[in-house]
Amino acid sequence: MEMKTEGIRAALYARCSTHEKGQDPELQLQPLREYCQRRGFTITGEYVDNGVSGTKDRRPQLDNLMSAARKRQVDIILVWKLDRFGRSLKQLVTALDELTGLGIGFISYQDNIDLTTPQGRLMFHIIGAMAEFERELTRDRVKAGLDNAKRKGHRLGRKPVPPVEIAKIIDAHKKAPSLSIRGIARALGFKKSLVHKTLLDFRAGMLDECGFAA
Repeated sequence: MEMKTEGIRAALYARCSTHEKGQDPELQLQPLREYCQRRGFTITGEYVDNGVSGTKDRRPQLDNLMSAARKRQVDIILVWKLDRFGRSLKQLVTALDELTGLGIGFISYQDNIDLTTPQGRLMFHIIGAMAEFERELTRDRVKAGLDNAKRKGHRLGRKPVPPVEIAKIIDAHKKAPSLSIRGIARALGFKKSLVHKTLLDFRAGMLDECGFAA
């Protein structure tokens, strides 16, 4: 069932990225205003992130728009294109899923996607399936890379600390029990985190004086 347009509060969102120098957000906003006029929507806010890359996690005006949506201050959000709204397929699907859960409509003008219609909701499910497919491909590529590294004999994870270096930390602590972790680290040229973990393990009886597992 399509959304009734009478009294619908619409919010417009536009974004021009850093590499689109000289682009005027009005090129995105004006068609959206005209569309709202044709549909009878009342525009209650225009949110513009100008000179902000789509890859950034934080986009101030988009954050403000989503906050307004969560407070039910808008009924529908309109954008020029999907790539203006989402920085990635995964983020786009997550945001649209949240809006759907809030009962807020979404229209992408150029993509001809209107989530208030059955056709638009079908397109959303297709986009969601594509995002899941992308995640599966990424997981498969990561797993294949790890398996290949193992076959070539590459050690995965952090390089183990040689017992002789562990022993130096323990020895320094025994000779000067009052010396702080920072002091031992500075004296030996080691990281404080390594000294801290080593002494914890030694005091817990997990390491012997030579740096080997007890």
